This record gives sequence, C-alpha cells and structure tokens, in this order.
Amino acid sequence: MVYQLLEVTGPGLAYICLGGFVVAFSMFSLLMKQKFYINEVVLGTAFGIIMGPHVANVFDPRTWGESPDAITLEVTRIVLATGLFAIGVELPRSYMAKHVRGLFVMVVPTMALGWVIVAGLVYGLFPRLTFVSCLAIAACLTPTDPIICAAIVGGKYAKKNVPLNLRQILSAESAANDGLAFPFLTISLYLILDPTARQAVGHWVLVGCLYQVTMGVVIGAILGLIFSYLMKFSHRHGFIDRESYVAQYLALAIFTTGVVSTIGSDDLLAAFAAGSAISWDGDFNVHTEDEVFSSVIDLVLNCACFIYIGAWLPFTSFDIPSLGISPWRLTVLFLAILALRRIPAILMLYRWIPEISTWSEALFSGHFGPMGVGAVFISSLALHTLEKSASPLNNEEAILAACLQPIVAFVVLGSIIIHGLSIPFVSLGKKVHTRTISSTLSSKKEPEWVSSVHRMPPTNTEKTTNNVPARGDPELPDIPRQQVQSAPTDVMQLTGVEVTNPKAVHFPGPE
Repeated sequence: MVYQLLEVTGPGLAYICLGGFVVAFSMFSLLMKQKFYINEVVLGTAFGIIMGPHVANVFDPRTWGESPDAITLEVTRIVLATGLFAIGVELPRSYMAKHVRGLFVMVVPTMALGWVIVAGLVYGLFPRLTFVSCLAIAACLTPTDPIICAAIVGGKYAKKNVPLNLRQILSAESAANDGLAFPFLTISLYLILDPTARQAVGHWVLVGCLYQVTMGVVIGAILGLIFSYLMKFSHRHGFIDRESYVAQYLALAIFTTGVVSTIGSDDLLAAFAAGSAISWDGDFNVHTEDEVFSSVIDLVLNCACFIYIGAWLPFTSFDIPSLGISPWRLTVLFLAILALRRIPAILMLYRWIPEISTWSEALFSGHFGPMGVGAVFISSLALHTLEKSASPLNNEEAILAACLQPIVAFVVLGSIIIHGLSIPFVSLGKKVHTRTISSTLSSKKEPEWVSSVHRMPPTNTEKTTNNVPARGDPELPDIPRQQVQSAPTDVMQLTGVEVTNPKAVHFPGPE
C-alpha cells in the first residue's frame, strides 16, 4: 500500500533540491557572502550541476514536458522580469533622466561594438557557421546579465570598494542592455528567415525596433505611472497596508511581463521601465525601504534559476566534431570574449561617461560584464523563433539551431565561474599580500630604514640614570659649572644633556 502511494517524479525531486539548497545556503549565508564573498549564483550553479543528469542524475530539466526549451524560456523570463523590475525600483529617483548620457554610451555603442566583435570571434572559430548566424549567437552573448550583476554589486565587498555611482550605473546598464538585445537578435533572425535583405531590414525597423522595443518601453512606463498613482491614492485613503505595498514588487513585475509578452513586445524592457516609473518620484521607495520581502523573493528565485541552469547545461554537446564544436574552440572563444567583448569599447568611450572617472574604473566596468540568465533566455527565444518559422529548417537554420545552445551554455558557465569568483580571488589575494607584509615586518627586530641612520657611539657605564654626564666623561667637553647653569636649553640639548630645568642642575665639586 505504501509502495503504491510512493511517487518519485522529476518536479518533486527538483522541489526537494531547491528547498534543501535554500535551507542549507541560508544557514551559512552570512559566512559565505561576507567572509568568502561567494553568492548564490556560483553555489546554485554548482549544486545544479551535481544534482543534474551528468553527475547524480537526480533531475533533468530537459525531460520535462514536450518542449523543454519553452520551460527554460518561461523560467528565465520570470526571473529576469522580477530582477529588472527590482533594479528599476531601487535606483534613485529620476535616475534614468539624470544619467541618460552615460547610460546611452555604455549601452548602445558598447553593445554594438561587442556584438560585432563576438560575431567575428565565433565566425573565425566555427567555420561551419555563416556570419549572419554568428550575429545571432553574438546577440545572445552581448548583454550584461542583471541577475549576476545585482548579486555581485549588492555584496559587501562591492559596497566597501566600488564607488556608489559606479555600482548604480552598472546596475542600470545591465538592466537596459538586457532588454536591448532584442534588436540585435531580430535583425539576425530576419536576415536568415526572410527571403531578401530589404524585407529583413523593413521587418527589423517596424517590428524589432518600433513595435517590440519602443512600444515595450512606453507600455511599461505607462503601467508604472498608473500603478504609482493608484498606490498613492490607496495609501492616502488608508486602503492599503504596508505588507500589500511590498507585495507589489512581485505582482507588478509579473503583471507587466504578462501584458507585454502577450502583445509580443519586449517584456524585459517593459519590466525595467515599469520599475523605474513606479519609483520615479521616490514615493514607492519610501514605503518599501527596510523591507526584506523583495530580498527573500530575489534569493529564492535566483537559487531556483541557477540550480535549473546548472542542471540544464548540455555538457555532452560541448564536443560535436561534425559541427566543429570542441572544448578547445569553446575555451578560446570564452577567453577572447572575456578580453574583447567590453573592455576595449569602454576604455575608448569612458571619457564620455561621467560616472566613470579613471581608466581603472573603466577597466573594472569592462571586465564586469557577466553572461548568465539573460544569455540563456535570449538563446531559448531564438530557438523558439526558429522552430516557429513557417518554412522547414534549411541547412543554415539547422546548423544555427544545433550550435546555438552549446556555444552559449559554455560561455555562460565560464562567465559564472570567472565573474562569480573574481571578488573572492581578489579578496584572498589582498589578505595573502597583507599577511606576507605583516609577517615580514614582524620577523625583523627593527625596520630596514633604521640601519641607515647614523648611530651615536655607546656611552660610558659611569653615566647616571638621569643622563647627566659624570665628571670626566671623555665624550663631552668639560664645561665649567657656572657656564652650564646659565646655558639655554637648546645649547644643553646640543651637548647631549637632557635637562628640563637648567637652574636645578648641580654638579659635585672637586674632591
């Protein structure tokens, strides 16, 4: 009877893994985040890999349902939407209007240069792909991931060592360019799916830019302003309590995402625009400050998403000789992307970004461009679009569909490791360097500079304890008593006699 009631399912095991990981991580979260500077992104991904089909085989997201890519698409969509909405809410009031110049430079030209550079790298390493297909893959890897960015920028180390204006511009940029990956992806897909380049460009301008991006931003901003007015009205008349005010964090993000995705516009940009609009005057922030509900939601969603990604990673697809995919090519691609995707562009353009004042801050901003949930979402969206195309897949489309996720997944895995562990390694290096210097100094009896100081010859043992020279000291001239008693203090210091009151000094007379 009990055996018949026992039902082991993939989702049930996934719930056990998610709940168990959150409980275990919460037990040591302060230690991991503030002592070792390791967040839930790295640990959740590692736990998902261990529990996934390639190690323990506890659950496999790719076996859920008839279309696992659709499940991946929706899981990452919700996590991204809530994260982008939260970034928009937590920015200072009217931040987007005050920093529009720096955001524009960090988003548009930086993304465009990185998009072309990554496409060239992919095209050079994977000869079976056409350059247009490489542009589609590069569109998935161009945006900065806001979830990893928020987890790292909001950490203790970043708050102590990274200026506030730099943290804010990085958060805003990661939120904006994640939604702006749509135009880069759509132009690539239209060039592949449409019969002519002219028709592809027309679709891209009307659909990719105007309908998806522009309309998504407008609808998100309008919804955010409407929600802001309604909550002020309810609060002014005593219709809403504080708990419900905080619950809007999640509810409004999901509502905005549902509305905009239903009409086919850019739901990620809409969620960010709604979050920015709802806190434009700072009133929403006043009512939700010091509340931990949003942080709890972010923690649970982030843990769930990265456990899912860890189990989703297609390790067996990292070596497909027929498509030219091999581990060494993927490794070279990742290292080249790490060095060339953002760093050269920001080093060239940081003089036009007021929030970045030095080349070292520009170098940090260039390095700090993680790829994670956003890349998985865009790649899943691209596969979904290819599968929905009316015509059967031709050779180019089939090769793109087969190569897209292995390349993106490998780069995402490398980015989680490198960007997620950058701060722990930097912190460890500083501690080792500090301890080395401390131990070197403590092992010496005196500093090195003391050895270069001219030392006075040793004094006679006949000297008294109050440093008054005894009679007949060969090191000092024999000064008459009357002359010493009337000598000023500085003269006595020059002779080596330490006396604070010259009139109180008496020398013994001759025997």
